[in-house]
Amino acid sequence: MISLLATRLTSVVLVMLVVSGLSFCVFNFLGDPVNNILGVNATLEQREELRVALGLDQPTIVQFWRFVERAAVGDFGVSYRNRQPVIDLMLVRLPATLELVLAATLTALLVGIPMGIYTALRPRGLLSRVVQLVSLLGISMPQFLIGMLLILVFSVELRWLSAFGRGETVQIGWWTTGLLTTSGLKALIMPTITLAVFQISMIMRLVRGEMLEVFRADFIKFTRARGLSDRAVYLTHALRNSLLPVITVVGLQVGSLIAFAIVVEAVFQWPGMGLLILQAIEFADFPVMAAYLAFVGFSFVTINLIVDMTYLLVDPRMRVK
Repeated sequence: MISLLATRLTSVVLVMLVVSGLSFCVFNFLGDPVNNILGVNATLEQREELRVALGLDQPTIVQFWRFVERAAVGDFGVSYRNRQPVIDLMLVRLPATLELVLAATLTALLVGIPMGIYTALRPRGLLSRVVQLVSLLGISMPQFLIGMLLILVFSVELRWLSAFGRGETVQIGWWTTGLLTTSGLKALIMPTITLAVFQISMIMRLVRGEMLEVFRADFIKFTRARGLSDRAVYLTHALRNSLLPVITVVGLQVGSLIAFAIVVEAVFQWPGMGLLILQAIEFADFPVMAAYLAFVGFSFVTINLIVDMTYLLVDPRMRVK
């Protein structure tokens, strides 16, 4: 197990170096931030002074090496647009995004897995067929459309929920949370549903397919022959052996939620990292864009590491002595 962990940590470092290099190279050619910061009326002297101040007069390899050195200690430089440290901007927006992703993930697991189990146990039932049809719609509909429909129904027509914002928040150290206020919890409902619909549908169909496959396995027949109850057969043996692919997909989807929550945050004006990266792209704010991509890459490799460790708990055959 220790050797597996060391191997995974080494791959994390290599992947982060590759991601950093790619992000730097791509964003370095997206545009000139000096033009976006100063505008078209700035003089050549002003442009050159700002270029020197931002370190853009250095060769590309020098800029990249400095970026890697600073990023290794959590310093991603200064935002071209806001003239503030990038890490400070990200830490302000990070709690909103992580709370949204966590709420969507828990919702997807708590709803998707039981629905998958039910549709696997009652594959020909009317309710199972209705659930499968709804899940197909959930996979097919784009997130922005789901969000707009929720706003139309619950904000415009019923006026139960706020259409935008995060509600009231509570400061706990550097972390801001809306989970401790009524308005914060109400503001979280529609973005969470919007972000979780696709995940619920996917998890439900995956659990259903895996359990139906496991039901045909020989060891399930043996457990029934031993006289075990249906509850033990379904929830202990069948479900446990269906979880490995579910863990893999859920792990990857959590990283995707972090990366692609931009759409949901834009629809609901959720003050997370999604809005920050949209503004950074508009103004060619390279330090923010590079830091965001590095954060997303780090999230993916960290989640994959956690998934690999979880495999050892779910499937004893994969444990390394």
